[in-house]
Amino acid sequence: MTTDEAPAPGGPDDTADPDDTRIGVRLVTWNVRGLRDDRTALIRVLRALDPDVLCLQEMPRFLGWRRHAARLAGAADLRHVVGGAPTCGTAVMVGHRVRVDGADAVPLPHHPGLHRRIAARARLRVDTAPLTVISCHLGLDGRERRAHFRPLLVAAAPGPVVIAGDLNERPSGPVFRRFAEVFRDAGAESPAGPGPAGGATFPARAPDRRIDAVLCDPTVGIEGCGTPDPTRDGRAPDPEDLRRASDHLPVLALLRVPSSPRGPRRTAAAAPS
Repeated sequence: MTTDEAPAPGGPDDTADPDDTRIGVRLVTWNVRGLRDDRTALIRVLRALDPDVLCLQEMPRFLGWRRHAARLAGAADLRHVVGGAPTCGTAVMVGHRVRVDGADAVPLPHHPGLHRRIAARARLRVDTAPLTVISCHLGLDGRERRAHFRPLLVAAAPGPVVIAGDLNERPSGPVFRRFAEVFRDAGAESPAGPGPAGGATFPARAPDRRIDAVLCDPTVGIEGCGTPDPTRDGRAPDPEDLRRASDHLPVLALLRVPSSPRGPRRTAAAAPS
């Protein structure tokens, strides 16, 4: 970690503590391309994956965005927490087990001539486990992605936290590598491997690169993470639905989040001025 970076949001790695009670969380991240593909297939995929937490990118963000978000959440048996037009397409939805303690937008540095990028942040409690989740969509320009790294790092404190989204960069890229120095790359650390084609998420019809990621602070355990795999998961969606629903494949992470006594959540740290 370089000297200008904030400390890892989760503190020391305590994932091996046998006395720590952890709560299982099913988290999905998915770039849904504005819901412009087969929406019925997309809903079938979401119902099959049955996430507790859903991080979305490229949700509708213009006229009617609230209606689109509400309809998708209702059809997938989820609740829309944050995101849409105010976050330039990133969003978070949750299932029935999840209580929402707060939600907000995390503006990222804007480069003139490029799309504005804003992350969606939700402070949640899954049963007795507090969890901050940030849905992000980094830019196509490498300089822009580098500028987005530190604001996301600051927004992630304190943990437990998961940053999930479309990084627009492979694991070998410089920004992805910087994230992996601070957070656990769940796709790389999945005990069963990342899934078909090395966990490649794009393009959906012939995936050849892993650019969508789930990044966990060191306190969050990883039981599995990757693209849906019918050969090892009986709940996996139909492969044809996966190809038709979007130009990206979803990523499903099976996580273990430390439990804590019920009580007020600390709010995430604000970015320095």
